[in-house]
Amino acid sequence: MKLDHNKITTLGQLKAAGYQSKSIKDELRENLLEKIANGEDTFHGVWGYENSVIPELERAILSRHNINLLGLRGQAKTRLARLMVQLLDEWIPIVGGSEVHDDPFQPISRYATELIKEEGDDIPIEWIHRDERFYEKLATPDVTVADLIGDIDPIKAANLKLSYADDRVIHFGMIPRANRCIFVINELPDLQARIQVALFNILQEGDIQIRGFKLRLTLDLQFLFTANPEDYTNRGSIVTPLKDRIGSQILTHYPENLEIAKKITRQEAQLDKRQLDVVHVPEIAMDVLEQISFEARNSEYVDSKSGVSARLSITAFENLLSTAERRIIKSGDKKTTVRLTDFMGVIPSITGKIELVYEGEQEGAGSVAEILVEDAIKSLFPNYFPEIAKLERKDAESVYDDLVHWFFDGEGFELLDEDMDKEYRTKLDSVIPLNHLLKEYQPSISKEDSYFMKELLLWGLVAHKKLSKHRFTQGYQFKDLYGSYISGL
Repeated sequence: MKLDHNKITTLGQLKAAGYQSKSIKDELRENLLEKIANGEDTFHGVWGYENSVIPELERAILSRHNINLLGLRGQAKTRLARLMVQLLDEWIPIVGGSEVHDDPFQPISRYATELIKEEGDDIPIEWIHRDERFYEKLATPDVTVADLIGDIDPIKAANLKLSYADDRVIHFGMIPRANRCIFVINELPDLQARIQVALFNILQEGDIQIRGFKLRLTLDLQFLFTANPEDYTNRGSIVTPLKDRIGSQILTHYPENLEIAKKITRQEAQLDKRQLDVVHVPEIAMDVLEQISFEARNSEYVDSKSGVSARLSITAFENLLSTAERRIIKSGDKKTTVRLTDFMGVIPSITGKIELVYEGEQEGAGSVAEILVEDAIKSLFPNYFPEIAKLERKDAESVYDDLVHWFFDGEGFELLDEDMDKEYRTKLDSVIPLNHLLKEYQPSISKEDSYFMKELLLWGLVAHKKLSKHRFTQGYQFKDLYGSYISGL
């Protein structure tokens, strides 16, 4: 029932309007049923979960369960929690001045019950918007029971001249203050076991106990927890009785393909409109960018149990555009296209977001990041050009022979990080076999994207040990694999 919250200011007016109170879990359930019936998107902006996580989450809400989202970092667990707010009624009434959002028809605090006894239908009504009904707490080791549940407040006792036996001296913690709201505890295993125990009664019976007071506050809450499966063994664990009291545990996951990953990255990247105006990003460049994360999740150098967050691709995309933008500002070009050499600008976005195993530590974070970029190119290469077999006869003919011979007969060439677009294109156009290969295997590619594809071809041959690539201070040098050694002899 939708009421005009601007006109209803007393309990009497609320009764006359026919308002009926309901629990937050019923509220979420009814609004979700309505959205499903109308074919509306319940968790807009979360991609890749349409047939896995979201149906399970909807079933948990329909079952009125408290929920635990279990998954590795960067899997949109907190975003899902925040989006649940959109399933709440837009406005709900509370007893004016109540610190625990008392329902006017079912008050739970001493303040609200005494006020209703004294003033009856004349008590003031306040309205709170659904955006104010989301409470979030990160479970850090210093969290106390007093923070979450509450404690005796000696200052309040002194000001009101009350004894410690009077329950009015209690200062409520975050959970009672979140009554009739969604309450999220992030990284639940990091919460000390004795603090987790304090949640037992709230989850099962819906009431709280503070410092031995015989106090029963029947709280109305939708709990949602997030946890990383690695936390169960590394930093802490969710105690078994608490897990038993959580109705549904839902497993999240990373994007299953490049298209979903690209959609997430484009949505989440914090870009300046001017960057998009002056920097063109070929679709193949986005594929390479996302493939880096897929390679990292399967890399022998990266700790797979720790996970590789979607934030790696997001921040790498931001750095990629900034690299191209910085280049044209220095060179004086008006517009540019992302280059494969620009990907060295995303290395800082990778090194801080991957946890390395022992072998990775030996290689070094920077070297592992470069390996991941090359692995991404190697994985995508067969999508655009003929595959290069791992093992082939030395005298076997290859479609790449002319290109390899071009480098063997010449002295290679260099692509500088800050080449102007004209210089960059002239250098790539000078490699005649590159043009032939592109014409044969990518005939429909646009002129704008063709130079990135030429670079991809060169990097792909390097990854397959057909050419060599050397990084120096100002850019990259491409040469044949053995020619420089032979000429030296």
